[in-house]
Amino acid sequence: MKFLPLANQGVQSLSPYQAGKPIEELERELGISNIIKLASNENPFGLPESAKQAIINQLDELTRYPDSNGFALKQSIAEKFTVQPEQITLANGSNDFIELVAHTFASEQDEIIYSQYAFIVYPLITKAINAVAREIPAKNWGHDLDGFLAAINEKTKLIYIANPNNPTGNFLTESEIDDFLRQVPERIIVVLDEAYTEFTAEKERVDSFGLLKKYPNLVISRTLSKAYGLAGLRIGYAVSNPEIADLVNRVRQPFNVNSLAQAAAIAVLKDDAFVQKVAENNRTEMQRYETFCQQHGLDYIPSKGNFITIDFKQPAVSIYQALLHEGVIVRPIAGYGMPNHLRVSVGLPEENQRFFTAVEKVLQITPY
Repeated sequence: MKFLPLANQGVQSLSPYQAGKPIEELERELGISNIIKLASNENPFGLPESAKQAIINQLDELTRYPDSNGFALKQSIAEKFTVQPEQITLANGSNDFIELVAHTFASEQDEIIYSQYAFIVYPLITKAINAVAREIPAKNWGHDLDGFLAAINEKTKLIYIANPNNPTGNFLTESEIDDFLRQVPERIIVVLDEAYTEFTAEKERVDSFGLLKKYPNLVISRTLSKAYGLAGLRIGYAVSNPEIADLVNRVRQPFNVNSLAQAAAIAVLKDDAFVQKVAENNRTEMQRYETFCQQHGLDYIPSKGNFITIDFKQPAVSIYQALLHEGVIVRPIAGYGMPNHLRVSVGLPEENQRFFTAVEKVLQITPY
């Protein structure tokens, strides 16, 4: 029997999400060691000590279900960002929330707007729920907000904006977002996906919680996977109008955030020194990447995230494969419609040097 025809029509057209290649998989495939992974925008400093201790303290309680409402974690988020606990939705990573909000507000007759070259989960979830996708052509690899406004009609239910954008690293200023929100009808939910906000300089960072006070249809989605180093625990959250949060929490699965994730999140939200160290390393090493590209004539997209996307002016899959043989894992993004590009996560200085050396060897260019 063929089961494909039984699936939801949107699901029939989907392909599984392709994550970055794990180190263990490359070890099995090529039999090599001393591998570095610069593929998934993970935190190169590893799990912070504050989170480790919180996890250890929680181990004896793992026979019990986690707090489904996440009371203590919501209190920590509320205190840190001066919001109310009833505005918060906890999620199994920000991906989880991106899906939850779509299930809450959109269905087959509705349209969802997002940008070309934006986070691939936006089109995945749009197709999965059989909503109509309105992918707006990118402007300089980033969001064309005027194009978004022109695409709005009576069927528009949801808009996704990633800022900084993944995988291109483009950044929208607060004034640009404010001007856009002012023109969006209040009946349309706007999700501002700020997974990489901690990597932007503080002076240029968007005061998204301030915008939320002006625009009740705004929803702010964040993660603790990147700057906070908790990718393996899958923990994210969203802040919104309390009515929106209440509706999304009706769809959210009970116990979607486990006990270890909640304990670690509470600890790292207080660990400003760790996040500052991560952000400073990212700023310094991003400059090295830009210099490397400039000296070797490689085009790149200026990034406000913890990654940089490089244009090799040729199908990049062969370069990606060659780098694997050098023990360097990066991210091909042909699935985003960018077959000539590779996205490279910013790592520790010695990891980035490994990448530079490997690229010079693969492309047969003179070391800088």
